[in-house]
Amino acid sequence: MQFTKMHGLGNDFIVVHGEPSLPADAAERAVELCNRYFGIGADGLVYILPSERADFKMRIINSDGSEAEQCGNAIRCVAKYVYDNRLIDREAITIETLGAGVQPVQLEVEDGSVRRVRVDMGEPILNGLDVPTTIEANPVIGQSVEIDGREFKFTAVSMGNPHAVIYVDDAVGFDLATWGPKLETHPLFPRKINVEFAKVNSAEQVDMRVWERGAGPTLACGTGACATLVSSVLNGLTGRSATVSLAGGDLFIEWIEDNNRVYMTGPAEAVYTGTV
Repeated sequence: MQFTKMHGLGNDFIVVHGEPSLPADAAERAVELCNRYFGIGADGLVYILPSERADFKMRIINSDGSEAEQCGNAIRCVAKYVYDNRLIDREAITIETLGAGVQPVQLEVEDGSVRRVRVDMGEPILNGLDVPTTIEANPVIGQSVEIDGREFKFTAVSMGNPHAVIYVDDAVGFDLATWGPKLETHPLFPRKINVEFAKVNSAEQVDMRVWERGAGPTLACGTGACATLVSSVLNGLTGRSATVSLAGGDLFIEWIEDNNRVYMTGPAEAVYTGTV
């Protein structure tokens, strides 16, 4: 199997193109290949597949073998891969995802290579049962959840995959390892949840750290950055566009009022190619 190691702000993937459909053993492959000590090492295994609805289809298998419905950093990597490898020669393309349908993507090209990618991430889902949570509210804002005697308040947002955004005094130094897995698997979240810990520094800038469902702490999460911006607007903390600063770098997120759609702009990088 030929692959390309790629990352979006340090959220890294093993990207594979050429399979006619998702292999039956994709989960087992992901667990083996994503292992950082005995494999290639990555947060997920990404397959670029044929699509009947878009230019390409993306399927994402997390490092634990579970499948992610969507991933903002992965879709930027896929967009760069297909253009830089001459699989398409247009700067406006579409990519089909499992959880968010067909997403339009605009490429920013310099010297024949993709430098930045702007993705139409679609409309946020705010109804509690649809995120999904077990809470019958629309939207779910400032909902309490208690774990081991500590109370958190979260805002629930789906960007094709579920997120709980929690505001803390120090996102950069927050103890992800302790609280991330406990929140991910809390009974309030029937399909588990991605958890974002955020600190709003101004109306235009937010610090965020993430515990990703199925992958653990990652350096960046594109859908999580989108969910954080949406949550911050709902809570009256930012404007409708802001820079979300993650451990791996910055993403620029916009929630356009006229069409209710969220747009994410950021880089993607190819690291190396190989064969296993």
